[in-house]
Amino acid sequence: MSQGSPGDWAPLDPTPGPPTPPNPFVHELHLSRLQRVKFCLLGALLAPIRVLLAFIVLFLLWPFAWLQVAGLTEEQLQEPITGWRKTVCHNGVLGLSRLLFFLLGFLRIRVRGQRASRLQAPVLVAAPHSTFFDPIVLLPCDLPKVVSRAENLSVPVIGALLRFNQAILVSRHDPASRRRVVEEVRRRATSGGKWPQVLFFPEGTCSNKKALLKFKPGAFIAGVPVQPVLIRYPNSLDTTSWAWRGPGVLKVLWLTASQPCSIVDVEFLPVYHPSPEESRNPTLYANNVQRVMAQALGIPATECEFVGSLPVIVVGRLKVALEPQLWELGKVLRKAGLSPGHVDAGAEPGRSRMISQEEFARQLQLSDPQTVAGAFSYFQQDAKGLVDFRDVALALAALDGGRSLEELTRLAFELFAEEQVEAPDRLLYQDGFSTILHLLLGSPRPAAATLHAELCQGGPHQGLSLCQFQDFSLHDPLHGKLFSTYLRPSQKPHASSPGTPTALANGTVQAPKQKGD
Repeated sequence: MSQGSPGDWAPLDPTPGPPTPPNPFVHELHLSRLQRVKFCLLGALLAPIRVLLAFIVLFLLWPFAWLQVAGLTEEQLQEPITGWRKTVCHNGVLGLSRLLFFLLGFLRIRVRGQRASRLQAPVLVAAPHSTFFDPIVLLPCDLPKVVSRAENLSVPVIGALLRFNQAILVSRHDPASRRRVVEEVRRRATSGGKWPQVLFFPEGTCSNKKALLKFKPGAFIAGVPVQPVLIRYPNSLDTTSWAWRGPGVLKVLWLTASQPCSIVDVEFLPVYHPSPEESRNPTLYANNVQRVMAQALGIPATECEFVGSLPVIVVGRLKVALEPQLWELGKVLRKAGLSPGHVDAGAEPGRSRMISQEEFARQLQLSDPQTVAGAFSYFQQDAKGLVDFRDVALALAALDGGRSLEELTRLAFELFAEEQVEAPDRLLYQDGFSTILHLLLGSPRPAAATLHAELCQGGPHQGLSLCQFQDFSLHDPLHGKLFSTYLRPSQKPHASSPGTPTALANGTVQAPKQKGD
């Protein structure tokens, strides 16, 4: 991540050793002039016709999907559908789905290996997950059941197909939903072949296929054998990858539909039978299957994952955001003409002061409602929609860039450290430590809490002194460099190539635009 660039993270690892894995969250599509002309011509001829016909076929799928579940009660849908509904509707959806992908240019699906039966492997895990075209893997798997967001039920046609599939639905807004999903996966996986196989994309999000993201444990909780399924797109030009930073949905669809022929390779690996320890530990099980699949693909297995809406990478014992939201906050504030150094923070060390969005706007002298709402959303809010002004004060100090790293870390400690009853020194406890790392580095709070517990081991207290905190943030061989890389309070502007962040004189970083910006 040289100079904060999301496309190169090697400098975050100062120790000698094997090369660090490529960034799996970024996809850049470089076209030569001849290729641009080719895509313009083919796009004008092929893409509109292909996309139009594909949408017609997509809507033709709806009657078959509706017919399979029409008239059935919720209780009946808790069991696998059989009889004429299964025969007619399943074959209809399978055939039309193959036609849909054929029309989009996927003329060949090459299958290697042999798919295991539902008794041999109740669960299928597919990787790498790199594009919204990946559901094509459902076809050689004979339309297994899937896990999807409950919000997708409201999407036209897609919702009907999920009901047809008897998909396992998870809601991000319902805390009890994940527990119910785990129970349902376990029920189906241990049904003795009664239910069709369940297909998971264990990475949980799309990458650029250059490295495997960390596998989520959901597919492995039941402790049953799984069959790994590899997905490759061996085309001369990669138009399908849909990563966090790269071409958007419409561009990926248009470029892929403009290709004369796209090829997909689906490879079934041998069934992976978990050991007793793996059956008891889904995370261990997931990590071991990830390594097996990465080895077969010839790419690294990483600890990278998405937490919330941001990609997270592992540096030492800490998880950090690929691009901390502090960088985006700096862009919002400077776009509004605000200079953080001229804001009187007024935060009281060691004491929280909760403020509303209106008070936040007055304190920062912001008048545009959209800018206020956008900037306020970067801070963690409580149940009443209030934020701790200490968070705002630390963010403004970091964005100002007028302090050295030593001064900035001292300020962070003073703001969040707490007084002790029987000692004169103040200590930084887990909540304050997690808040500091979340604000400055984008670290997920659970990961920061785990690191805090490790740093406090062997000490008489469960808190860090100023000396201990600054030893970690300034002098630790790895984490110290992390703070300087992400904050850089004294770095001067420099010329940057297109697509890389620009370090500003005040220490903020202007990141490349995200999809949809």
